[in-house]
Amino acid sequence: MSMGRNFIVSQLRIPSIALAMVFCLASFVAQAGTGAGENMTEVIELGKWNEGGLAGIMAESSKLGGAGDRINFISEKFLGTPYADSTLTGDINRPEVFTIDLEGMDCFTFIDYVESMSLSGSFPEFKDELRKIRYRDGVVDFQNRNHFFSDWPVYNSEYVKDVTSALGGDKTMEASKNLNRKSGGTYYLPGIPVVSRTIYYIPSSALDVSVLSNLMTGDFVGIYTDKEGLDVSHTGIVIKKNGKVFLRHASSKEKNQKVVDEDLSEYMKNKPGLVVYRPVR
Repeated sequence: MSMGRNFIVSQLRIPSIALAMVFCLASFVAQAGTGAGENMTEVIELGKWNEGGLAGIMAESSKLGGAGDRINFISEKFLGTPYADSTLTGDINRPEVFTIDLEGMDCFTFIDYVESMSLSGSFPEFKDELRKIRYRDGVVDFQNRNHFFSDWPVYNSEYVKDVTSALGGDKTMEASKNLNRKSGGTYYLPGIPVVSRTIYYIPSSALDVSVLSNLMTGDFVGIYTDKEGLDVSHTGIVIKKNGKVFLRHASSKEKNQKVVDEDLSEYMKNKPGLVVYRPVR
């Protein structure tokens, strides 16, 4: 979704309205910009990076064998990057601004950037891939933005596939959702149509050794939420190392406030379940 998701500004920090939700939920649902200039079409804020350095990382990652290796290599570079929500701008009344903000990121912009870089070998390619990942048909517009995590296998099917049911087997649960519609009948994102969609998830109680062993480094995961109108409340990347399974994510927790690795099983305690999308190239 796109609440606090994705939304960026640049040296001009444009205030945005993020829905008040737990953790990165505000990253999924709406991120309305306030005061974006009519003529502003692009915002680039690279933080400690420069285009040459990023190009070097992408070029090096492109030499690695599989998608998981590339995603691990690139995402590791962002460990310690500060958490920041409301970095994207645009709503039904204000123009969308194409934004790259590596100075700070939320859980959704983090996976946006990592996935786009893993598909690229240069900075211009990264920009092109980000447009395709974040927006349907690569058209930068608020109504074209992939606001929900479950938009990825629908509109980015050439990049990821939903493997939740395959991993969870008969333990997999499903829920019918009317995405964007709150329980009271109002909308998280005014101007965005309600989408009826079935969400498959593996209950946390079913994340046993057999399921965890079949997760792969580079899998994109969402924390399923039973909140009406939403699919997930948080997103991250599966990383397997030293015999353990980690969630690499932009964490809004007070003790973190940055991109971190956390034990996935520990993180999933008291969470409803897990949604898993796997890179296909």
